[in-house]
Amino acid sequence: MSPSEARFTMTTTSVPEFQHRTVLLDEAVDALDLAGARANGIYIDGTFGRGGHSRLILSRLGPEARLIAFDKDLQAIANAETIGDKRFTIVHDSFATMADALAERGIPAVDGILLDLGISSPQVDDAARGFSFRNDGPLDMRMDTTRGISAAEWLATESEKTLEKVIRDYGEERFAFQIAKAIVARRAVEPISSTRQLAGIVAGAVKTREKGKDPATRTFQAIRIFVNKELEDLESALSQAFDALKPGGILAIISFHSLEDRMVKQFLASKAKVEQPDRRLPIRAVDLPQPELKLLARIKPSDKEVDENPRARSAVMRVAMRLPPAGGLP
Repeated sequence: MSPSEARFTMTTTSVPEFQHRTVLLDEAVDALDLAGARANGIYIDGTFGRGGHSRLILSRLGPEARLIAFDKDLQAIANAETIGDKRFTIVHDSFATMADALAERGIPAVDGILLDLGISSPQVDDAARGFSFRNDGPLDMRMDTTRGISAAEWLATESEKTLEKVIRDYGEERFAFQIAKAIVARRAVEPISSTRQLAGIVAGAVKTREKGKDPATRTFQAIRIFVNKELEDLESALSQAFDALKPGGILAIISFHSLEDRMVKQFLASKAKVEQPDRRLPIRAVDLPQPELKLLARIKPSDKEVDENPRARSAVMRVAMRLPPAGGLP
């Protein structure tokens, strides 16, 4: 889910309501090319969030179409269950389970897949979720609070060496050693159970930081990514998404930080560019290795969108189309 906010809001008695707006809403749905015969195809929304993309996709689909959405977050699931549309299915799980979900429903291939990565504004803004260093709350950080261990539980038991590696690799934090050492020192005195505690520990260990950026930003990102297995899920989902696409099927992926975007870019490039044999070898053109994807676009939010929703500023969407086995356009 993106650090975004859905344009469409729905209120229920059981779901706390936070202001939210979907990043690259129109651009992402436009990328799926839902016109003509494709309007009655089968599509996947990998992260329902608050339903901005899913609702707009449904508004453009034909009566025979299907949309399968995924989300780990129980609040997102509650919002999704308010959609009374027989074409729509919500799955309470990671998009990394899409292959199994399609197999269970007897669906061999789909016409388009949208993956909106990261974390939603309602998750960040709800202090009880423990994602934000700006609001004090329990140090949880799980997108799915029914599974796995919380950030507090992980920080209480993990070795200093592993803490340093996670903070360095997933947060791209140059002060990872100092932060890990400070965490281990503090937990020997008292449990680290709140976001404010952790933010204070990081602030004490980080001596300099970019202007306007909180010292805890990178550490919170790193722990969140690790606790939720975000990069592992993305790696698995990229392969599953490619396998699930029909020839001519569209894959659109919105990333929000460099680790995600690097993985997406490298995966798409690996399918779009193939190493060619020595030209001097007697190989017919028809027998040469063919690309499996065609790169279509790299799209950033407009200045207007960033002005209206600053959390969109880091977003980038990459779009590709699966090619037939022989290469070329379908």
